[in-house]
Amino acid sequence: MNNTTAPKNVRTLIAPDKFKGSLTAGEVADALAAGLRSATGAGTVHCEILPLADGGDGSVDAAVASGFTRRSYTVAGPTGQPVQASIAYDGVTAVVEVANTCGLGLLPGGRPEAMAASSRGFGEAVLFALSLNPATVVLALGGSASTDGGMGMLTALGFTFRDADGRQLNGSGSSLARIHSVDRAAFPELAGTNLIIASDVYNPLLGPQGAPAVFGPQKGAGPAEILALEQGLTHFVTQLTEAGFPGAGFPGARESGPATLARHEGSGSAGGIGFACLLLGAQQVSGADFFLDLLDFNSRKESCDVVITGEGSLDEQTLAGKLPAAVARRSGARPIIAVAGRSLLPRERWSDLALTGVYTLAEYTDQDSSKDPELSAALLRQIGRDIGASLL
Repeated sequence: MNNTTAPKNVRTLIAPDKFKGSLTAGEVADALAAGLRSATGAGTVHCEILPLADGGDGSVDAAVASGFTRRSYTVAGPTGQPVQASIAYDGVTAVVEVANTCGLGLLPGGRPEAMAASSRGFGEAVLFALSLNPATVVLALGGSASTDGGMGMLTALGFTFRDADGRQLNGSGSSLARIHSVDRAAFPELAGTNLIIASDVYNPLLGPQGAPAVFGPQKGAGPAEILALEQGLTHFVTQLTEAGFPGAGFPGARESGPATLARHEGSGSAGGIGFACLLLGAQQVSGADFFLDLLDFNSRKESCDVVITGEGSLDEQTLAGKLPAAVARRSGARPIIAVAGRSLLPRERWSDLALTGVYTLAEYTDQDSSKDPELSAALLRQIGRDIGASLL
């Protein structure tokens, strides 16, 4: 695309995901845009910024960056401590995420609590979103600290779990095996609300590919804890089935039973919160594609000559359908450039995503930028300048 014979204007759409542990999607886009605008050459680079998310952490930020309003609310963090969480709302749709309510990043001192962590804060945020009377609530699942099957979330939404002595249980991985009875008060707020699970995790709740086995180690669970969580979740499903859930007892419930929902793709997402959401009648969709639609990617790309996307790591999971792959698939014939912290994809695999170029922070420094926001931003500005120079 190099052409210095005449001034030219190049219109870019900068549509990245976050660089996890370093920069939000908005910060990535801003740094790249600053570099692109400073590029020298025979012309000008125009930048349109569209920070993206795929249903994981950063989903609320991406929605706010696209025009949603941020609403803050105090909820119980993963170990019960107060957390100032936020949702995004545009008057019709509310976006609620696990990561900023009961996520791994909110654990005090960063210490994993595989058995004690709860999803209650996510349920409290959903309850707050429902108080705004939205038509749709988007449940962004990703980054959870808990493996409680959504028990904590359900307690916030009116479920009551009691042990054999009649004592009320708080939701947590360690509480699952102690459930003796389940009850639920009427909850009409859900009757007219469309619940959408935005997630690209397709693991079931139980078994070798289930939440404890696959994601438990990421949350600090050793072999004994993984076994206890598997047994606890199995007991959880049994107790819900014996209590007659789901069914006609509450609005929005699915007709299929808990055992069927536990085998459903995605029920194991976010430590089993996906299962609880399915129990409430939520519909699961691809997180990447849903957010591209929600943030109006298709119309935004039409006025642009080049699309720039990216994430922290380009690898085989990217090819399997993560956000950059969805962006590439929707970008049509226009050039697509990927920017990442690192790339594990050999050059011959770039064509799988129709990429015309890949830039990585690792190529620009010998330092580890993955936990250094200032270095990452500086490198992205430099990469932006280099991309801009190649386009002019």
